[in-house]
Amino acid sequence: MSCADRIFIDMCRDILEHGTSTEGEKVRPHWPDGTLAYTIKRFGVCNRYDLRQEFPALTLRRTALKSAMDEILWIWQRKSNNIHDLKPHIWDEWADADGSIGKAYGYQLGVKHRYKEGMFDQVDRVLYDLKNNPYSRRILTNIYVHQDLSEMNLYPCAYSMTFNVTKDPDSGRLVLNAVLNQRSNDVLTANNWNVAQYAILLMMIAQVCDMIPGELVHMIADAHIYDRHVPLVRELISREPLPAPKVWLNPEVKDFYQFTTDDLHVENYETHPQIKNIPVAV
Repeated sequence: MSCADRIFIDMCRDILEHGTSTEGEKVRPHWPDGTLAYTIKRFGVCNRYDLRQEFPALTLRRTALKSAMDEILWIWQRKSNNIHDLKPHIWDEWADADGSIGKAYGYQLGVKHRYKEGMFDQVDRVLYDLKNNPYSRRILTNIYVHQDLSEMNLYPCAYSMTFNVTKDPDSGRLVLNAVLNQRSNDVLTANNWNVAQYAILLMMIAQVCDMIPGELVHMIADAHIYDRHVPLVRELISREPLPAPKVWLNPEVKDFYQFTTDDLHVENYETHPQIKNIPVAV
């Protein structure tokens, strides 16, 4: 069975059995019909995925891996905050008439700052440090910039990546690991989407830095299941997990800015049927 399936099932059961309900409390999200969207939530969920073992894609239902990769390229490679630069329509609800989501996500990663006698943005600084000082404990990104929150159409959910390099004892090669910090995670609609896209990001950065992709640690401050998602989640976690797919990148790409979704290869991705018409709280 897929390790990602096991982690997902255990997390959902824990939330449903031991979580805190926000029903009747003051909450911001609402359903399209105007009804308040309550959740069952758990604080401080930590999930670990070892990319040396397998790629963490759910088989309980299909995750659109190329679309997930396109969003991570939109943020980290194109450093865009405009939905017209993104193929999936997941951000349409938060875009203005010009397609902008404000000073959020890719905008923040693209802001230049002085470093090493030059001007770097956050992505280029990560790439520089991993290649030149891989054992540094200061290799991270942060897009939760308080002075710009008022100009963001949605506060960042996944807001920080901290990179840490270890060494493979057998080959002697460097291993790239990362911690993804997320303040809020809609477990049904977004959990495996986020896991898969940041696993792909870890793979891309490891490849261009001549490292082995290692562990992705996913820290979630508020992992929640919306009230209207509960029966869907119960049905989903009752399914029998299948073997994980084989996922790899085009090994010829050595420049982070040359990756496209065509460089992602997915083999033997067998899944249960997709859950359709999932309501999304906004």
